[in-house]
Amino acid sequence: MKRLLFSIHDVGPRFETEVDLLLDRVAHHVGPAELAMLVVPDHWGRHPLVADCSFAARLRAWAEAGVSMFVHGWFHRDMAVHRDALARFKARHMTAGEGEFLGLDSGTAVRRMQDGRDLIEQITGRPVAGFIAPAWLYGAPALDALGQCGFALAEDHMKVWHPPSGRVLARGPVITWASRSRARIASSLLAARLLPPLLRHAPVARVAVHPGDAHVPALLASIDRVLRRLGRTHRPARYGDLLAG
Repeated sequence: MKRLLFSIHDVGPRFETEVDLLLDRVAHHVGPAELAMLVVPDHWGRHPLVADCSFAARLRAWAEAGVSMFVHGWFHRDMAVHRDALARFKARHMTAGEGEFLGLDSGTAVRRMQDGRDLIEQITGRPVAGFIAPAWLYGAPALDALGQCGFALAEDHMKVWHPPSGRVLARGPVITWASRSRARIASSLLAARLLPPLLRHAPVARVAVHPGDAHVPALLASIDRVLRRLGRTHRPARYGDLLAG
């Protein structure tokens, strides 16, 4: 069976309205039991998720409905000084200052991973599915921290893996969209047309959406097209299904 994995990124109080819009948009493609949410505990240090807030109650209800919850950094903001040329390139061109785990030292990465897991599990009453770094960017210390923390699942742009063993569970590019400029909108629309035919024979296809997508009609229409097309060859599934083989 070919699997379709679908995720909503940057879930938290900052983007409650956008998350609702995206949920409504994809409801006829993906049900709660096949949906993953990537939760940010304190977006940019301005929108904390606390256990007794109204959004926490919604997060708990989604988890009870079957949504898989991932830790998605802590601040989702990159505050590191990058001395390595490759890291500087990634920080500048692959994200808008949001690669939080690209430049962290191992100790800080471990603390933020563990604190994020503890908070989300306290709120939902359920184990998190795994950890996914903001912008899918990891420095070497963050990868080391993943192994220390024992998360069952992690992913980047090109794969999903099991951090304790390093075993790769799925390969292939994630289909996603960018909304922060006209050029990025255009390039992501092009990629979203080209990738589904290439992935039709892949055992696993991944689709990820972000809050900014909810305000761009062309991106919403593209998300519909991608999910409809992949739905012909892949069945919506949970990330956790990958652990069963």
